[in-house]
Amino acid sequence: MIIPEHIFRMYDIRGKAEKELSENLSYALGNEFSKLIPTSYPKRIVIGRDCRLTSKAYSDALTEGLRDAGIDVLDIGMVPTPLVYYSLFQRKVGGGIMITASHNPPEDNGFKLSIGQDSLYGEYIQTLGRMIKNPSRICKNLKGSLEFEDISSDYIHFIKNNIFIDKKISTVIDAGNGATSNIAPRLFGALGLKPVTLFCTPDGTFPNHHPDPTNPSSLISLIETVKTNSSDIGFSFDGDGDRIGVVDKDGRIYWGDELLILFARDILNKRKGATVISEVKASERLFNEIMRLGGNPLMWKTGHSLIKSKMKETKALLAGEMSGHIFFADRYFGYDDALYAAARLSELISNSSASISELITGLPKAFVTPEIRINCEDKEKFFIVNKVRDHFTKLYPVNNIDGVRISFSDGWGLVRASNTGPALVLRFEAKTKERLEEIKQEVEGVLVEASRG
Repeated sequence: MIIPEHIFRMYDIRGKAEKELSENLSYALGNEFSKLIPTSYPKRIVIGRDCRLTSKAYSDALTEGLRDAGIDVLDIGMVPTPLVYYSLFQRKVGGGIMITASHNPPEDNGFKLSIGQDSLYGEYIQTLGRMIKNPSRICKNLKGSLEFEDISSDYIHFIKNNIFIDKKISTVIDAGNGATSNIAPRLFGALGLKPVTLFCTPDGTFPNHHPDPTNPSSLISLIETVKTNSSDIGFSFDGDGDRIGVVDKDGRIYWGDELLILFARDILNKRKGATVISEVKASERLFNEIMRLGGNPLMWKTGHSLIKSKMKETKALLAGEMSGHIFFADRYFGYDDALYAAARLSELISNSSASISELITGLPKAFVTPEIRINCEDKEKFFIVNKVRDHFTKLYPVNNIDGVRISFSDGWGLVRASNTGPALVLRFEAKTKERLEEIKQEVEGVLVEASRG
């Protein structure tokens, strides 16, 4: 096999299906992954997959690689990624693998990996990559068992029993033809919400829109439907169901840090002093609001695996990213689950006399750019970020925990290298529109110079 280095990323294995990924690679992945399972863990792995056109074939090959290594496999079928995570807590397994490329285009695919209840990331994935490229041996000694289980009813039952809807609210859900297509309508129905549904037929070509709820163009149909039906709220889910998009009755989009403010207000009202984590792309208003509410705000690195690890370390009750990954350890298991986040937000709104737009009020005025992505080769992006850091460290306070977050007296700017693709990620915030543009121009000017070498 010719295996490209770049498919082994920070949080997962991901690449072009049938070009950079293959059934042979999937088999080898299963075989080598078996060697990472600690001897004290159950020799049983849960496997799930999204609805991409190659996911079933990759799942079958992965299963054979595991079984040939003597590992028992629990196949839970075509499911959102959170159901694989749910299985790690609710079934006797030593880990899990989800076949998905998340919000990436239809031609991509990949693998999200867990040992025990923890997601693999960073050097663990690089180590696995080296093992796949240079296998010490191909295990074919003992044939592990294969069991199939539909865990969706158990998952729905669990959430239904832990979400308390006071009054009915009108909702629209957009599954984007992704892995939540079959389960999202059932979950909302079980909660008594009778949603209007959009694109709830699984289709790995994603024919209606890109499966990314952070892309405003992917929310056009949802916004139109919410307005047409005068619904209270609309939810969109990404391709594998771990990222959420939210719009209100006026079509306003709520980003991850705004959702985190709503959830933090609710949780910190009952759990003073709790730690709430977000990432370097999040608004300063979020961290200030958490502190105002008596919470412990923590800025951390971007990435669902990194956030989950930090939550476990700090015993944080809540975390979230701009990208729509929302993590609850309050009444839940501490992983990112867009369906559960939608249920919690529905509960919050149903138990309030205020709309979501009224609930978010009271924040200081700020002007913020969306996440800006600039194409940049993987081999160059970290070099450029370091040059930007060296420049601004001499002038302003800089947080370099994940890229370069430059603090000005009336705003901030961020330049970081994406861990999921060949790109630089930028974001800016200021107290006035004019100052926002000034900060943006200053940072981008330095960035241009840095990219020239």
